[in-house]
Amino acid sequence: MGVVLMELVIDDARKFKQCVDAVVNLVGEGVFEVSKEGLKLRTMDPSQIAMVDFTLPHSAFSKFSVAEKVNIGLNLADLSKILARSRSGEKLALSLDEKESRLMLKFSSGQSKRSFKMPLLESGAAFPREPKISFDATVRVNGGEFKEMLRDAGLLSSHVTLHARDSEFIVEAHGDSGDLLIETKADSEAVKEVKVTAKSVAVFPYDYLDNLTRACPDDGDILIELKSDAPVRVSYEVGKAKLSYFLAPRVETA
Repeated sequence: MGVVLMELVIDDARKFKQCVDAVVNLVGEGVFEVSKEGLKLRTMDPSQIAMVDFTLPHSAFSKFSVAEKVNIGLNLADLSKILARSRSGEKLALSLDEKESRLMLKFSSGQSKRSFKMPLLESGAAFPREPKISFDATVRVNGGEFKEMLRDAGLLSSHVTLHARDSEFIVEAHGDSGDLLIETKADSEAVKEVKVTAKSVAVFPYDYLDNLTRACPDDGDILIELKSDAPVRVSYEVGKAKLSYFLAPRVETA
């Protein structure tokens, strides 16, 4: 029998699924770093144009026991499928058997218990560095409203232009079937805040913006940090989990 190095218990298994789905929308595999502070994952998507930075503090768990910092490499798509089997009111216990190289997931509710074991993947790669960007604009927008803006843009184009200027946030899309212009002033129901030190505009792939915002609660806020023709940082929270994404812009070539 292997030595159990950690045991984490979360009282609502479905909340953990929401957290994992926020990552799996962008990447299929990843390495969780588990330490006394909580869970952390930072990885690039396969195309190397987007990065996700995920943290879930130990306070999100009803039990958090870890003997030492460990890395857990997992197929996140498979993990999401298992978590999708969680039922209302079920607790989830996660433990690691390093000798057997398995992650154990135990769902429990009353007298009923179910257990799954997942193989671990190689986890030797170091965390990628977070890009160092001096952003010129910060926009705080309602999650549901921003997703609606993206859906409008996705009707017309595979790319979306994001602008921030003065006290206004602008979303544009241009395609063969038409053009879209959404202009929203700050301090509105949709856009809570716009802070600009320099006018910022950049173009991003619609599919990526859609994927990395999909898990944001409709009543939550998304923080968008912009700089002209530089990667955008998009941040929000899912419960106690904090997510930040970097997405490279499309750069026009002559």
